[in-house]
Amino acid sequence: MSTRWLDDAEMTAWVRLAAVLELLPGVLDSQLRRDAELTHYDYYVMAMLSEAPKRTLRMTALAQRTNATLPRLSHVVKRLEDRGLIERFPCPEDARATNARLTADGWKKIRATAPGHVATVRQHVIDVLTPEQISQLADITGAILESVDPEGNLSDVYRR
Repeated sequence: MSTRWLDDAEMTAWVRLAAVLELLPGVLDSQLRRDAELTHYDYYVMAMLSEAPKRTLRMTALAQRTNATLPRLSHVVKRLEDRGLIERFPCPEDARATNARLTADGWKKIRATAPGHVATVRQHVIDVLTPEQISQLADITGAILESVDPEGNLSDVYRR
């Protein structure tokens, strides 16, 4: 089998995407740490709970939505639980499962944190693009997501 090397245009697109993937998480993380004492992943976990019915999800569902292993998620949830932002409790439908719920303080925190996070996303992603580029970005990332997430674990969360 011969290698299909990237041509110049493909290489440019790939290297730029790789740079964005490397740099953007740090930009988001820095703002959230500075303004809310949260990591980007902490915020993401809380955001997923904030959008769930009764701000509650089974830990397994939350792990799936945040692309985390249960041990990693448990560690993060414990840290947020110690801060009073999330609470865990047995799932009423399945005693073997555990639910995570955003507390009232967690809800206040996510609401207070969201404007700064959105401003950072706008500054570094949305506002530097034209409306046509935003539409193209949605199409491009959708195509990539179908390839890297064929079961739709993360893709389905954002089908609006």
